[in-house]
Amino acid sequence: MASRLHQKVALKYGKTQCKKMHVMLNSPVGRIEISGCETGVHEIQLKENVLSQNSTKEASVTCEVCEGPEEMTEPLKQCTAWLQAYFCEPWITEKLPMPPFHHPVFEQDSFTRQVLWTLLRDVKFGEAVSYKQLADLAGNSKAARAVGGAMRSNPVPIIIPCHRVICSSGQTGNYGGGTHLKQWLLSHEKLQKEKLAY
Repeated sequence: MASRLHQKVALKYGKTQCKKMHVMLNSPVGRIEISGCETGVHEIQLKENVLSQNSTKEASVTCEVCEGPEEMTEPLKQCTAWLQAYFCEPWITEKLPMPPFHHPVFEQDSFTRQVLWTLLRDVKFGEAVSYKQLADLAGNSKAARAVGGAMRSNPVPIIIPCHRVICSSGQTGNYGGGTHLKQWLLSHEKLQKEKLAY
């Protein structure tokens, strides 16, 4: 659906159609598909989740390209490098260039876009924030439910860390890849942050 939506937006604004490319990564959490073009990353999809319901321990720490074109666009190279670093050497992600995004949600001035950019900018690796706190950070303290909707609309999970948004009660809350994946990502970040502290 997102690709059809993108095509409509591209046509509506008179832009030429993107030449979309795909890259598939084998990661500690399963297969991750990245799609994008010369302009930016369109989506990151968590394809096959290999984590069991009770798996919070550190999985294999490799993240490698398993399918993709010989020549990748610069945004796909940047996104691939960023995700590989996130799983294998997370302390260097802040030094890597953030890939540009090319998805309709980032092209429209909306609360969703504002929430996603706020999350990316303000909630750092190993931190968590409640839906209400993120609504406050984004400028509308009464929009906790809308923040949940923004998280569901996030086309680039992990990079824009919707897994770091939890319930005010401390419960994990929902996640597009499943709550066990969200718990694993939070545990991965906590463990890596603790390793850096020593």
